[in-house]
Amino acid sequence: MKRFLVTGGAGFIGSAVVRTLIRDTAHQVLVVDKLTYAGNLDSLKPVANSPRYAFERADVADAERVRSIIQSYAPDVVMHLAAESHVDRSIDGPGEFLQTNVVGTYSLLQAALGYWRRLSPERQAAFRFHHISTDEVFGSLGREGFFHEEYPYQPSSPYSASKAASDHFVRAWHHTYGLPTVVTNCSNNYGPYHFPEKLIPLIILNALQGKPLPVYGKGDNIRDWLYVDDHARALILVAEQGRPGETYAIGGHNERRNIDVVHAICALVDELAPNAAIGPREKLITYVADRPGHDLRYAIDASKIERDLGWRPTETFESGLRKTVEWYLSNQEWWERVRSGIYQGERLGVVA
Repeated sequence: MKRFLVTGGAGFIGSAVVRTLIRDTAHQVLVVDKLTYAGNLDSLKPVANSPRYAFERADVADAERVRSIIQSYAPDVVMHLAAESHVDRSIDGPGEFLQTNVVGTYSLLQAALGYWRRLSPERQAAFRFHHISTDEVFGSLGREGFFHEEYPYQPSSPYSASKAASDHFVRAWHHTYGLPTVVTNCSNNYGPYHFPEKLIPLIILNALQGKPLPVYGKGDNIRDWLYVDDHARALILVAEQGRPGETYAIGGHNERRNIDVVHAICALVDELAPNAAIGPREKLITYVADRPGHDLRYAIDASKIERDLGWRPTETFESGLRKTVEWYLSNQEWWERVRSGIYQGERLGVVA
């Protein structure tokens, strides 16, 4: 049994990691989350009563608070998922992204380093600082090729630039100070408990409610889609078995054009929640002005994590998307509570 400290554990990917840790392992988990608009304790309700789960509300950029939490909890693994993560929001307000993604990562690294230096040699060797990042740090692919662990960084949005900076800090703390770090870069996640500003949950909920389905440009941008529970398994595996100083790229082997994703969602919603008053959901598709600096294509070569750690995704895009639509149909209370708050599905990231 290990003690996991998970920052951002009330977010989309973080909560999936926490639910998986409590459900499938004997590990103890402390969630540290600021509970910004995308952090939601409802996403942790399935594990909230476990004696192996605990929660602390804190900002990772609060250096003194982070240091105190790490010292008192004494983790074996720090999994750092706390981040501002939506590209459109980073266009509207890049300062928050610098504060959380760069300053917050620095604060956490410093606190972890001070704690790690006081551990016994055995516990030092077993400790891991796992930084969870994105494939967006690599920029945009053409029609051919894949991102991989040695791919050069070419971030093109304030969000991806802030994550690229945090990746470099984590690697520097390993090479300079010896802190045993691992970094993972993942492709686009989807699945249950996803905040509805992102493409898939936004389209699902708008389709259910008969609202316009906004598609940027012509919908030709391509993403590699990774079901969030598959990603959670990969992250835990890297935290447990990844080699210090290594990077692991995690992808779903599911490239799709955005417009094809939208059509697939329309077909599923029509099948699972037919509504004669709304009619075929494809009629709701609305093409809108493209996002500034919209990267054309992301795709990941995940052969390293398969070769070294034995991980492969279990969900196809079709099976994962069906599970996702079914979850939103069965959990209306969750997304209605989200939509009654700060985000109402409006367009973000419009540059005047």
